[in-house]
Amino acid sequence: MNLIKSTGTFGFYTIISRILGYLRDILIAIFLGTGFLADAFFVAFRIPNTFRRLFAEGTFNAAFVPSYKSESLRSNSRSHKFANEIFNLLFLGLLILVLIVELFMPLFVSLIAPGFTDDNEKINLAISLTRITFPFLLFVCLSSFFAAILNSHNKFAAASAAPIILNIVLIIVLILGKSFGDNLVYYLSYGVSVAGFLQLIFLYNFVQKYYSIKINFDFKYNKEVKKFFKKLLPSIFSSGVTQINILVGTIIASFQASAVSYLYYADRIYQINLAVAGIAIGVVILPQLSKYVYLKKKTNIILIQNKALELSMFLSLPAAAALFVGSEEIISALFGYGSFTEEAVYNSSMALYYFGFGLPAFALIKVFSSFFFANNDTKVPFYISLVSVILNIFISVYFFKTIGFLIIPIATSISSWFNAIVLFFFLRNKNLFEFNKIFINRFFRIVFASISMGIVFYNLISILGNQLVFDNYFKIIYLIIAVLLSFLFYVLISYLIKAFKYKDIKLRY
Repeated sequence: MNLIKSTGTFGFYTIISRILGYLRDILIAIFLGTGFLADAFFVAFRIPNTFRRLFAEGTFNAAFVPSYKSESLRSNSRSHKFANEIFNLLFLGLLILVLIVELFMPLFVSLIAPGFTDDNEKINLAISLTRITFPFLLFVCLSSFFAAILNSHNKFAAASAAPIILNIVLIIVLILGKSFGDNLVYYLSYGVSVAGFLQLIFLYNFVQKYYSIKINFDFKYNKEVKKFFKKLLPSIFSSGVTQINILVGTIIASFQASAVSYLYYADRIYQINLAVAGIAIGVVILPQLSKYVYLKKKTNIILIQNKALELSMFLSLPAAAALFVGSEEIISALFGYGSFTEEAVYNSSMALYYFGFGLPAFALIKVFSSFFFANNDTKVPFYISLVSVILNIFISVYFFKTIGFLIIPIATSISSWFNAIVLFFFLRNKNLFEFNKIFINRFFRIVFASISMGIVFYNLISILGNQLVFDNYFKIIYLIIAVLLSFLFYVLISYLIKAFKYKDIKLRY
């Protein structure tokens, strides 16, 4: 496996998906803004989309890949039998869950957005929309199963490209938005579920080379199947802790008008970097790391771990620096059009600024958790994540009345750093990870390069200040120029101080 090439493949399609996601969101910002309809749709979209992130962005992989990989190293027939038993149990369980939630949707939405309950029109709209979007959960979870099989065979392109379908479908709906009028939110919601079904068909077309569905509800709980489901819930919670914290934030933010929307737009920005610096790396290293753990090749394990950590920091630290110095300009240039007011830009940018403090921690959680998952240990990350979520809830609830919605990104960042640091100490204590000299040497160089890039980016947005004002409709062009110049500077200085070496691109692990 080539770590950088595989991460690059995964990252390329993920970035394409996020760019299309941005186009989708800017259209939503233009047509819906941050008002009544936007809040209701974002709650309806947040629920299935959170599950998509929980399952599709490495969480299902965490429980499935190590078990599937160990079975495939024994024989292909064993791995196919294991996969088929998991698929049937997963399909039946998800179908029952979707049906139950659809029946009790008023109660479900009231729990997810309790702040909506005082407004009958708002809560009823959110219930209707969530009923339409919720089947997406079934489709995306089964899609994640197919993606996990492909990832186990080091095939990352199709799995990372699948989410593009959702964005394309929603963009088409939004382009036709004027003809839909006030019903636009309903058509968007239908688009979510339709896209989930298309994504499932798309991935099954690729996975048939390695697996074919055999429906059989004569369940036999063998040792490996029991082991998988024992790992699944802890892995969902621990690997998806950032998304769970965001969902918790959505629940709390529902008590403040437009806060759900502010957090949504801020979330969209930093998630672009997290998708590559954390999720992509965690997904890519897991199959090979699981293989070396099974074969007990410690030298290979240490090499992959340190290279993964190095790449994660190389990608997340400069992004965090950019958010510190240019969050308002970024939000304004990306979303400050149409119904998206100057006040909305300011509030969303403040949320983005505080999320920036947690960005490296979000990435570290994904990478450190993968080290545990490769060793078939989902319990330790689960318990740490549980404490992290409790800490997040405590800080958010305690300070919400005095600070408002901004406490949510602050609490998310604090609890995520707590999570990342404790994960690291447990890894060291269990002798599952150790630094090598190359990482320590390069880490300080990456920090220097990131700070230098932050200074350059700050000066560029200062020079381009008049072109980045809220009323300038071409401000996105100037932001892109500033970002590209800063990125080129970062790559150049990283190369010159040897924080990055060209030969690393060709290394196989």
